[in-house]
Amino acid sequence: MSKWLIIIGLLLVVVGLLLHYFPWTLNWFGKLPGDIHKELDNGSFYFPITSMIIVSVLITLILNFFKH
Repeated sequence: MSKWLIIIGLLLVVVGLLLHYFPWTLNWFGKLPGDIHKELDNGSFYFPITSMIIVSVLITLILNFFKH
């Protein structure tokens, strides 16, 4: 369990550094075809379906790589 927490922590640090120093590297995230964004009179609704599918596939590939 501790190994997974360390790996997840390191991945969060890497993503945080990317967002801080190179914000344009993840500029595409949330703007893919299939991401739903509705502007309403009293607010907005945002549901990133396609982006979350990509994140899910990447996490699955990473976990399967470390599992074997």
